[in-house]
Amino acid sequence: MVSEGPVLEEREDRVAWLTLNRPDRRNALSRELLEALLDRLEALSRDPGVSVVVIGAQGSTFSAGHDLRELRDGRLEDNRRLFELCTQVMERIQSLPQPVIAMVQGVATAAGCQLVASCDLAVAAESARFATPGVRIGYFCITPMVPLCRNVGRKKAMEMLLTGDFIHAHEALSCGLVNQVVPDSELRTRTRDLARKIARTPLRVLAEGKRAFYHQIERDQQAAYALAREVMASTALYPEAQEGIRAFLEKRPPSWISQGDSE
Repeated sequence: MVSEGPVLEEREDRVAWLTLNRPDRRNALSRELLEALLDRLEALSRDPGVSVVVIGAQGSTFSAGHDLRELRDGRLEDNRRLFELCTQVMERIQSLPQPVIAMVQGVATAAGCQLVASCDLAVAAESARFATPGVRIGYFCITPMVPLCRNVGRKKAMEMLLTGDFIHAHEALSCGLVNQVVPDSELRTRTRDLARKIARTPLRVLAEGKRAFYHQIERDQQAAYALAREVMASTALYPEAQEGIRAFLEKRPPSWISQGDSE
């Protein structure tokens, strides 16, 4: 367990909870925080004892995006390194074997909204709000645009990017940015319920499914099917799948092998 620093970590059953820990700066994604988050994700990617990762935040704000102090009076190469680091974090979330759930309270703006959109799933408190408000300071949210427009429809993504207006949690739900909207008082409990439900499935099954999802999603239908049928054919031979098939046919719950043994 990491109990101090820009990203905290705790474990609960097979779920790892990562917590952004810069509440005094509205959990702005500074270089230090992004480096710490990437380090934690890399370590978790190698941990067979963790089946699901949750990313939450301390304080009243999920994340206000990049720390603009690091972009003020910066050099081009410094800016490039910062956005490369941020991209590494967002892409690592989607390449991680474990499903990653964003647990969102307060506001998630700019790169904070990008972080939510980059996670595999998102649970939002009813009071949560989302925006890509870069245009309001003359700085279009180009990198947040990448996962945003892969979550919500083009028209809604462009509206958010061009106006910088906030959308509330239920609108975020209706346009596909989040999966669930729950009462503020139930945010952690409901997120825990979702994480535990997913964690009941062996990690290798989750990892193969997640990998296939992202590999096929941007391909045309023919190429997507070519990838999907090969993955289906090979994973049908996995011990987890064979046990699941037998259990279904025998009308009994599956008895999964040890999760550690399935890696």
